[in-house]
Amino acid sequence: MSENYIEGKVIIVTGAASGFGRLVCQKTAALGASIIACDINEHELEETVRLINDADGRAIAVRADVTNRSEMLNVADQAVTAFSRIDVIINNAGVMPLAFYSDHEAAADAWDQCIDINFKGVLNGITAVHDQMLRQGRGHVINISSIYGNYPTAGAAVYGATKAAVIFLSESLRMESQGRIKVTTIRPTGVPLTGLGNGIVNPEAVSGLLGSNTAAYMSKFEAAEAGQLPKSMLDRNEIEYFALDPDSLSEQIVYTINQPWGVSISDITVRASGDSYVL
Repeated sequence: MSENYIEGKVIIVTGAASGFGRLVCQKTAALGASIIACDINEHELEETVRLINDADGRAIAVRADVTNRSEMLNVADQAVTAFSRIDVIINNAGVMPLAFYSDHEAAADAWDQCIDINFKGVLNGITAVHDQMLRQGRGHVINISSIYGNYPTAGAAVYGATKAAVIFLSESLRMESQGRIKVTTIRPTGVPLTGLGNGIVNPEAVSGLLGSNTAAYMSKFEAAEAGQLPKSMLDRNEIEYFALDPDSLSEQIVYTINQPWGVSISDITVRASGDSYVL
């Protein structure tokens, strides 16, 4: 796209301390956006902002726990104070505690956190910016869901339910705002290098997403870690590319922002062309 529709926009990003949250901050700042980066990890959050400002971008850090409504309202207030408006919020913060029902004793606390961050955190992000965007006459809410939200699968009851709920929140906001707020739902497949997998309670629960492809996928993943995978499977320019990388996902998020105000990309699934996921 030759036009730059991101320049001058004010963008809030949650989960901005690492992964594709940080990448989206950097990429949109490089295109001229002003960034409000927020995360609970203050040290890494400051690093995100330093990287942007050192590259002549504009960014501020606001420490915030997305599960805390007051703290998210403060993020919105800080954005308006610093940059006079809020054009975009990317509700990116999330955790993925995959586990079976039989793991409930070990998973209970992680499931509670999952509901708080993945569902309540998105709701808090939406309501924090809602009134300001309506006062402005326009805004854009981008919510990160997952292919896990598409259909129930073993090992992802709670995580999948929160991501399905994100889709409901998104579509309800789109209908209620009647065009005054653009709404985009992003549904990534697995993105191994984001750190999201660190929260998995039972590694065997991944098999629900892979089904009969589990053995084939795991052998590819192990070969990749050992440096033995064919280069074509690691090259996103090749059709065999088997696992999405954070940079590729962040570019698609940026693409949904880099549109005229009158064009809304409402739903996008991002996959590696050679992935093994069954959803």
